[in-house]
Amino acid sequence: MPAETAPRPVALVTGASRGIGRAIAANLGRTHHILVGGRDAAAVQSVVDSLPSAEPFVAELVDGTVPALPDRIDVLVHSAGVEDGSTIEATDLETWRRVFEVNVFAVAELTRRALPGLRASQGLVVVINSGSGLTSGPGGGVYAGSKFALRALTDALREEERPHGVRVSSIHPGRVDTDMQRALVAREGHEYDPSYTITAEMVAATVRTAVDLPPTGTVESLSVRPMQRR
Repeated sequence: MPAETAPRPVALVTGASRGIGRAIAANLGRTHHILVGGRDAAAVQSVVDSLPSAEPFVAELVDGTVPALPDRIDVLVHSAGVEDGSTIEATDLETWRRVFEVNVFAVAELTRRALPGLRASQGLVVVINSGSGLTSGPGGGVYAGSKFALRALTDALREEERPHGVRVSSIHPGRVDTDMQRALVAREGHEYDPSYTITAEMVAATVRTAVDLPPTGTVESLSVRPMQRR
């Protein structure tokens, strides 16, 4: 009889229906069974159909509508996020609340629910943060504030889960060639030039580096930025 094939490790990727998340799902999909996270069922299914081993994970993380999680999760990648806000003077409370709900609170809640499965596998949490999680500037306080908070959450989680064997990586991309970036540049009043960006596939490659590292080591924080600066 033929030898049984070992099951693929399981990776849950949020925001996987587009942009950075989709590139990460495609990269990890070469070796992992992917839970394709997203809000739009049709868009999620399109990604599922493109991968060798995948299933949908349609969720509304902000209001806590989360499907049942597997008993074992080898990799959890947080890639969903929003960019919004203007100057402190011009940004209302509702915008602050929405950005923090998506960029911080949803990450915290899904991670909390996934911890039993991550501990069972001594798995890895990868948080796609931003260069704005390291520095801020005029007009960027809302988004950067959420990303600074996300970095604080990630740093705390890393030390809390170290005794359980769960590794935590924080990835900080600069400007990435995505729809979100195009909208941001338009709001800034600049002409869009992709030479000032990196690709979503480059970010996915940094995630792959963290995933493939032996469990005796961890990529705690990694910044990946375009060579050209505006």
